[in-house]
Amino acid sequence: MFRVFEALDELVAIVEEARGIPPTRSCIVPRGDVLELLDDVRDALPGELDDAQDVLDHRDKIVSDARSAAEITVTSANEQAEQTIGSARQEADRILADAKAHADRMVAEASAHADHLVAAAQEEADRVVADGNAEFEAVTGRARTESDRMIEAGKASYERSVAEGRAEQERLVAQTEVVRAAHAESARIIDGAHAQADRMRDDCDHYVDSTLAQFEETLNSTLRTVGRGRHQLRSGAGAPDYAAEFRR
Repeated sequence: MFRVFEALDELVAIVEEARGIPPTRSCIVPRGDVLELLDDVRDALPGELDDAQDVLDHRDKIVSDARSAAEITVTSANEQAEQTIGSARQEADRILADAKAHADRMVAEASAHADHLVAAAQEEADRVVADGNAEFEAVTGRARTESDRMIEAGKASYERSVAEGRAEQERLVAQTEVVRAAHAESARIIDGAHAQADRMRDDCDHYVDSTLAQFEETLNSTLRTVGRGRHQLRSGAGAPDYAAEFRR
């Protein structure tokens, strides 16, 4: 390769030193020397350049064959990718369908369980309310009966006291010297009868009030129990044990 560069340098020197032909830019060079230098350059070039030239000569065919092979490879890759994508899409659809069916089944089971809990809680609440109403009616009935009895007893005592006072008054009226004392005693007896009737009425009112207060406490306890049961149902803790709540 050194001879190639050396011969090229000599050619450049010959051209630079050549005599020009006015008025053109041409020049006169020694043909023999130039041809000899060109032969030296040709002989000094390695054989791989000829092979490279052959490759360049067949460049279009090589590029065409490479492009055809690339197109075949790309087409095959696209077909394989489409098959892979189709299989993946089918598998994804199957997995999605299975997941949806499983989710629907779980939702249905949860809804059925919730409906069962709500129905049980509603039934227990209805029973508690019915028991509370029955207890209220029983307590109210007993209180009303006791109130009526005490009122009747008070009326009877009042009427008896009034009758006794009137009899005593009539007896004393017949005696002139004790008329004033009779009036005073009659007024005292009547006032005592009124006071006793008022006490009996107050006792009756107190009994009814205490009985209703006890029933109110029972109803409040029942409502708190039902409220806790509803809260437990909403929080998913399950149906409460109302019997245990009432045993408390």
